[in-house]
Amino acid sequence: MFLLKAWRSTSFGVYGYLNFTKSAFIEHAKNFKSEDTQIGMGGKNCLVTGANSGIGYATAEGLASRGATVYMVCRNKERGEAALSKIQSSTGNKNVHLEVCDLSSVSDVKSFASKFSSKDVPVHVLVNNAGFLENNRVTTSEGFELNFAVNVLGTFAMTELMLPLLEKAAPDARVITVSSGGMYAEPLTNDLQFSDGKFNGVQQYARNKRVQVALTEKWAEIYKNKGIGFYTMHPGWAETPGVAQSLPDFNKNFSGKLRTSEEGADTVIWLALQPKEKLVPGAFYFDRAEARKHLMFAATSGSHALIDSIIDNLRSLSAISS
Repeated sequence: MFLLKAWRSTSFGVYGYLNFTKSAFIEHAKNFKSEDTQIGMGGKNCLVTGANSGIGYATAEGLASRGATVYMVCRNKERGEAALSKIQSSTGNKNVHLEVCDLSSVSDVKSFASKFSSKDVPVHVLVNNAGFLENNRVTTSEGFELNFAVNVLGTFAMTELMLPLLEKAAPDARVITVSSGGMYAEPLTNDLQFSDGKFNGVQQYARNKRVQVALTEKWAEIYKNKGIGFYTMHPGWAETPGVAQSLPDFNKNFSGKLRTSEEGADTVIWLALQPKEKLVPGAFYFDRAEARKHLMFAATSGSHALIDSIIDNLRSLSAISS
């Protein structure tokens, strides 16, 4: 097991260094088609979680600049209002709105979903961007490990509760979940809240991101007849406030080599704009192309068989039935 973990870590590090940096984005971008993102979004409603900074902010701004009505879902009202004002000013789009919701709280997500659903607006794009990496074990007021609460349970609850509004936008509706390349280093596990062994926040974050990828595969299968597309992507290694706070050494060591938030958000916006027939249901995307979900010899692919039991667990923990 030790050798396998060492291999996963090493292969992820090498693969990441070769593909996830700013220089790799510049190289990959040579194959991008500019017309793919020169598409208007007038009349489309987009919900972006964690939209006040980093990749979420760049995503919200990019969608707003294309004429979409954007609902920025933020935990902090003051920071959300500041980001909202900046986006309205930079894009000239006044159809940008702030919604306050703490994704670490299932009850808060349910309250938000109930209030938002009363607007009865179709949701064309849900971007599950809000993410969290806490290095120490912190338990929420609802009794959940904090990383899991935001990255997995909150994301699960938000998506499930938005399904009726996404169906209203079918067949053009889509859910885009921002994962992380870190998931390459971890298999799926039923130990969702890291109860076994000494807590490791970085490892837990990677596990959470693996759940998102497997969950998206399953959503695409379960809801294939609802006219909703489900996709995950990862932004590469980007310089964001979240990275600076959670991974200060990494941020410092890779100074000058990290992508901008806009470069990190590029594939999110690309996924929001593409005709669905060009996209693969349940797929994992990176730099505007379908990417592998597992590294060679990392022994992670078989672990996805656990997703059914994990979904059952998430339904139980969130008290959200299918």
